[in-house]
Amino acid sequence: MNVVLLIGNLASDVELRELDGGRKRAGFLLAVDRPGADGQADFFRVTIWNRQAEVCDRFLARGQPVAVDGRLRSHSGEDSDGQRRTAVEIVATVVEFLPRRDLKAVGATEPFAAAAA
Repeated sequence: MNVVLLIGNLASDVELRELDGGRKRAGFLLAVDRPGADGQADFFRVTIWNRQAEVCDRFLARGQPVAVDGRLRSHSGEDSDGQRRTAVEIVATVVEFLPRRDLKAVGATEPFAAAAA
């Protein structure tokens, strides 16, 4: 079973691209804190498609806390030096917008989800 659930903060702004045929793809970098690691984080490249990509592009910005539900996908290839490289990304099916800490003070506690149709 290939299932991933991550909670973290956007480490980059969302980059939206329109592909041939009108499909849309958005990507962002997600920083996930390591418990007990004194401020260290792991970084994951997240990709989301179509309507969810548009929603993420419109409402998310660097620093926003989110929960990402999806699957792992790996890519292999050679870099410019001829070295074999492998990269892993998260292909999201759901990106749930979590409230920022400062919003809780004014009562905004309902998360918003960009879920797969």
